Amino acid sequence: MEFFERLVAETAGERDYLLATPQIRDGLLGKISQGSYLAYLAEAYHHVRHTVSLLSLARDKLPPNKANLAAALDEYIAEETGHEEWILDDITNAGGDGEAVRNGAPRLETELMVAYAYDSVGRVNPASLFGMIFVLESTSVQLAGRGANALADSLQLPENCFRYFLSHGTLDVDHMKFFQRLMSQVQDCEDQAAIIHMAKTMFILYGGVFRSIPHVV
Repeated sequence: MEFFERLVAETAGERDYLLATPQIRDGLLGKISQGSYLAYLAEAYHHVRHTVSLLSLARDKLPPNKANLAAALDEYIAEETGHEEWILDDITNAGGDGEAVRNGAPRLETELMVAYAYDSVGRVNPASLFGMIFVLESTSVQLAGRGANALADSLQLPENCFRYFLSHGTLDVDHMKFFQRLMSQVQDCEDQAAIIHMAKTMFILYGGVFRSIPHVV
């Protein structure tokens, strides 16, 4: 079995836990309030703003014999820079206060998710970050475009309130193809174990972020 296929198979239970989150299920049906959407965007900002820092930390900690992984992280850095500002624009366009979110604090669940990522990358194994990338991008591929369209219809919000959602739904399809090819190059057993462990944990922690968002049907 290719490593990517193993990664998908061994994290299936945790992925199902995330996708069973009521806020996700109802969001895909357009059954969340504008306030809940704004709360989701706020938490998205508070983890996405760490993306480039995490990618840079992982790249700097990789040993010289893993230049292929470092080069991939450089590509991710170039692609992901500035995306947190898209989220703030979406918040403002959807009737929220982007600057208040910028200067505010995340919910505990988001703080714990980010802290876990830094600890795993900085203390355990820098390659573990690819487990987080797998979770965020595979989730985005499944949810972003569909969720944005459902919410645009139900909340009667224009397209400029969903730039982050819509862009990532498209971008991450290509990213996942790139990611799958990259994982075929990961031969180190310790790296493979770290990536799988990070992915399993991150599905649970990311589910916690969604579950922390106020939601009344």
